Amino acid sequence: MMNAEKLRQDFPILFQEVNDEPLIYLDNAATTQKPKQVLKTLNHYYEMNNANVHRGVHTLAERATKDYEEAREKVRQLIHAKETAEVLFTRGTTTSLNWIAKSFGDAFVKKGDEIVISYMEHHSNIIPWQQLAKAKGATLKYIRITDDGFLDMADAKKQMTDKTAIVSIAHVSNVLGVINPLKELAELAHAHGAVMVADGAQAVPHMPVDVQALNVDFYAFSGHKMCGPTGIGVLYGKREWLDQMEPVEFGGEMIDFVHLQESTWKELPWKFEAGTPNIAGAIALGSAIDYLTEIGLTEIHQHEAELVAYVLPKLQAIEGLTVYGPQAVEAHTGVIAFNLEGLHPHDVATALDMEGVAVRAGHHCAQPLLNYLNVPATARASFYLYNTKEDADRLVEAILATKEFFKHGTI
Repeated sequence: MMNAEKLRQDFPILFQEVNDEPLIYLDNAATTQKPKQVLKTLNHYYEMNNANVHRGVHTLAERATKDYEEAREKVRQLIHAKETAEVLFTRGTTTSLNWIAKSFGDAFVKKGDEIVISYMEHHSNIIPWQQLAKAKGATLKYIRITDDGFLDMADAKKQMTDKTAIVSIAHVSNVLGVINPLKELAELAHAHGAVMVADGAQAVPHMPVDVQALNVDFYAFSGHKMCGPTGIGVLYGKREWLDQMEPVEFGGEMIDFVHLQESTWKELPWKFEAGTPNIAGAIALGSAIDYLTEIGLTEIHQHEAELVAYVLPKLQAIEGLTVYGPQAVEAHTGVIAFNLEGLHPHDVATALDMEGVAVRAGHHCAQPLLNYLNVPATARASFYLYNTKEDADRLVEAILATKEFFKHGTI
């Protein structure tokens, strides 16, 4: 059983005061903090092994290349990809999804095709498909959400037709805190001859993920949301598709032969990784994976479930507070979006910050969802492995203090 209090010792940033209050960091859906082990890995690369990968035969280059490719193998094991050739390093989830829209979209989507997403998607899983639909003369369709905050699977079956080329859905919503049934969606998509794309940014850091068991064709996620550094992410793709797709960036490292008028590409995965990659980021992502797997993704998921079971009823009991998404604790991940009646979420977040509690406020890069919910913005608290029940209590106390302040002008 994991010990969040003990794990907190690995995160120096948590031991500081904000506005003369101990920091309670509850903005983990935006980015997670980095443990000392990952920071040490970053420093070690730059201090001891700083060299370009795949090109040099000197010792530093061989060390860097070994660590870089070992990180790719760690990713493969984490998500249970069939082979490392199916694991591409990118800048993050946004880049990964753009690569699919550009490369797969250019090759396989044609005029009159359909692209199906949902109203709960992050902007990075909307805009690339909007642009692809415009460029190809395809139709972008949206799956509705049920009144209790789940993906409407009956509507999903209606939206998918034999014209559907791509279905792209978040594995976990960054606002509603709901886990979507990817395996069932993939079965529906494949029954219509479509490919299944998954935005896994809010899933991979928090629970076990098996891309083969889910039978998705593509899966994207980011390192900085899973204790890794910024600027590194992953695109998983089935080899059968990646072999047929063209790179979206061109230059050094991804080539096999360059002639005066044409060139040929390296084999997978390197044909997609043009130029000098984020070597330090990839190696540090490997270190973050080591850290998470040592704790156990199942244990992390269970810890977050216990925190939600503890805090969600307390939030629901606050008069004038609305929680968005599923109301049942067992259906809710550690992402909790809420509003206080009569207060703008930015005011709520600012007041909570004065209490040392860091939450996010705004549209969370999900404007179509908030329009669908008929709210301009929400506050959002999001929990992770180093958060405790004491953190949850501080959140509730800070919300109550905020209510009191705006009602009577005193805290």
